[in-house]
Amino acid sequence: MKGRPFRQRLGFALAGLADAWRAEASFRRQTGIAGCAVVVCALLRPGLMWVAVVALAIALVLALEMINSALEAILDHLHPGEATAVRRAKDMAAGAVLVASAGAAVIGMLMLAAVVLGW
Repeated sequence: MKGRPFRQRLGFALAGLADAWRAEASFRRQTGIAGCAVVVCALLRPGLMWVAVVALAIALVLALEMINSALEAILDHLHPGEATAVRRAKDMAAGAVLVASAGAAVIGMLMLAAVVLGW
């Protein structure tokens, strides 16, 4: 991709987002949850710092979900059969999404507590 115009590289990235949306139920589910978080932030107006932290958590979860899906796709293509190394790699990538999602949930709960309870 080096040397290609920015507009073309941006097109590739947007195609990847569209493919994730079309092909991955987990990505659509995570995007829906992210949308709910954005609505909650808009309603509660928790302050710029909280909004920034929530936005970063959303970006991390969605990015890891896409990396996980890409890794699964390439591993399934390269090694369609059962293999311990492939299973471990896929499980670890899924675990990374789980860790990020749990962290995002904690951030959301802390934000709610800070706004509602005045912490």
